[in-house]
Amino acid sequence: RAACPDAKLVAEDLGIITDEVNALRQATGLPGMAVLQFAFGGEADNAYLPHNYERNCVAYSGTHDNDTTIGWYQGLDEATQDHIRRYIGVSGDEIAWDFIRLAIKSSAHLAVFPLQDLMSLGSEARLNTPGAPTGNWQWRYLPHQLDALETQSADYLRDLLQLYGR
Repeated sequence: RAACPDAKLVAEDLGIITDEVNALRQATGLPGMAVLQFAFGGEADNAYLPHNYERNCVAYSGTHDNDTTIGWYQGLDEATQDHIRRYIGVSGDEIAWDFIRLAIKSSAHLAVFPLQDLMSLGSEARLNTPGAPTGNWQWRYLPHQLDALETQSADYLRDLLQLYGR
């Protein structure tokens, strides 16, 4: 911190988290990661469910190592999909944007979204599959997709950010 006092850092506290990892994150004051795709299919005390967030965290719909939110959701069993729909209070027809809204309205200090979720893309746009020796880091957005994002989604995203004071 002394060398880069203005750096904005996030602790990637995903996977197996030990007491030592938690202690280090607490001691440094770094925010942890709260990935919505990890929140469902378990109990109500799951740390990734927004009602369990601490303020010092960053909410993500997914990460570069996950499928897009649409692809991930489509791969779930019906019971888990139903749990998600009931938790959020939605039909699931716009699940990527439902997750974006859920992250924005959470108590997390910051909310971050993969471009693929902002563009409502499915598994064809997955960026990385950990452990897969080939086929990773191939997806690229096309200029017309970015143009569509600006013309079709920017106003809605701005409205969400204003609505929830972001």
